[in-house]
Amino acid sequence: MQWIERLNHAIDYIEEHLTEEIDYAQLGKITCCSSYHFQRMFTYMAEVSLSEYIRRRRMSLAAVDIQNRNLKIIDVALKYGYSSPTAFNRAFQSVHGIAPSAVRKQGVSLRSYPPIKFTITVKGVEEMNYRIESKDAFRIVGVSVPLSRELEKNFEVIPSKWQEITENGVLNQLIGMMNSSPMGVLGVCSYNQDEPLKYYISVATDQPQKDFEEYIVPAATWAIFSGSGPNQSIQELERRILTEWLPTSGYEYGNGADVEVYINPDPENAQYEIWIPVVQKQN
Repeated sequence: MQWIERLNHAIDYIEEHLTEEIDYAQLGKITCCSSYHFQRMFTYMAEVSLSEYIRRRRMSLAAVDIQNRNLKIIDVALKYGYSSPTAFNRAFQSVHGIAPSAVRKQGVSLRSYPPIKFTITVKGVEEMNYRIESKDAFRIVGVSVPLSRELEKNFEVIPSKWQEITENGVLNQLIGMMNSSPMGVLGVCSYNQDEPLKYYISVATDQPQKDFEEYIVPAATWAIFSGSGPNQSIQELERRILTEWLPTSGYEYGNGADVEVYINPDPENAQYEIWIPVVQKQN
């Protein structure tokens, strides 16, 4: 239940700061994970991206301010962080389907999105294969891309980087350097509260490689899930881990890197593992 409570504390934080800049890193701290992981987790569980959820909440409240408090539209825009009237108008229309100036007309239809409340839902019709392993820190080498504050941008940049290194031969170079566990091509989201997050396309090796970036994945206890299928299937497995397994597993998400292990990186029929750092729940 602590996991669910932390998620709801994150929602409380968002509600308290809807008229301010919302600190995504703070959301990660509240839920004891990276901001990147929190955004992924939120998207899977809420079925809407974090940025879109925040936009909907702000525009729900903005409509009330315009309709009931008789505030100037420019003042409402500034209240919710929009210095540009055009940007506010665009955001408002994306949620309500009408311009802010039309709100005060009688009979106008508006949309309201209340705050999300996370609860445990019992599912588990399909089996999930996993194992728990403790592993010392290990070295990875490869190439990286910085992770954006906005998850949607990462979903564009990361696949593009995979395609780039596949086409220019770098991926084959990395595969030739692989000599340590986990054996496979790795997608690793770094974890360091004091440094910007990066996503590494990499392999594990016990030898430094001066021509590539290096990152030491911290020691952790891992819950390791196996799967296969087209590349899109890994997102479905991640969703099930976060929404079905983690809340009732006896474990909590631990501070650490997120690791994807592509044993066979064929985009049409991949074999892969998802490693998430975990700690046992305290009674």
